[in-house]
Amino acid sequence: MKEAGYTQKPFLIAGCLFIIFLISFLPGSVYGQTKKKLLNPDIVYIGNSITQGVQLSNPNEEAPPATATKYVALQKGAGTVKFLNRGRSGFTTVDFLPSDSGILKQVIEASGKFHNDPQRLLVFSISLGTNDSAEKGPKGSPVDPAAYSQNLKSIADKLLSGFPGCRIIFQQPIWYSPNTYNGSKYMAEGLARLQSYFPVLKSLVDKYSLSNPGQVFLGDTKAFTYFRKHYLTDLIPEKGNAGTFYLHPNKKGAEVLGDLWGKAIYKCISKN
Repeated sequence: MKEAGYTQKPFLIAGCLFIIFLISFLPGSVYGQTKKKLLNPDIVYIGNSITQGVQLSNPNEEAPPATATKYVALQKGAGTVKFLNRGRSGFTTVDFLPSDSGILKQVIEASGKFHNDPQRLLVFSISLGTNDSAEKGPKGSPVDPAAYSQNLKSIADKLLSGFPGCRIIFQQPIWYSPNTYNGSKYMAEGLARLQSYFPVLKSLVDKYSLSNPGQVFLGDTKAFTYFRKHYLTDLIPEKGNAGTFYLHPNKKGAEVLGDLWGKAIYKCISKN
């Protein structure tokens, strides 16, 4: 019996070692090197009045960037999440084109101060196109699809040059009513032009997937359809030159849009 017990001991030891070997490959194991690093993103939102949240009573807490950031912060592996809202009412891609004294330079300077820890991930969430699509009013409008693509590329190239490790996410613009006409004239022609930008965004991202793999993504594409269906409950009725129009999200709509942006942001940055 003693001899039998002795001959089983090596097998017991081997079994324990094998279990330890398997554990070393489990996610987050203290034995292995597979524990995933926290994302810790610094998110800079670039956009127009919808991003800025100008129609909301408390934009700092209610605008889509605030809600999107809250969503990302609740996700697994997100770590600590910070945001900077650089939305500007009435602005187009033309306003954000790189120049020595333009708004993009201000965004880059503010982003450099905001993103002061190189261990964190810098993310730019860009939602532009609503004002570009207008018949007249905003700077450069109407912006045709080819110019829209080139403008976004110029903006993205400048950001990638200034922050080589950053991520850029293009969020698809949302729906507005075809009678939208305030200080600027949008109307049905503008709405059609806005939708012509959608394949442009996809094509631009596809090109960056070759030149800058893992850095430029297409974000949310669901908000346009959502607000077209729920404009009466989620967009603010505004008096215009062609009757009551719908363009800006109310508090509920801003929360929905923020969640959609947040889902897209987390999906894109968690890929890497």
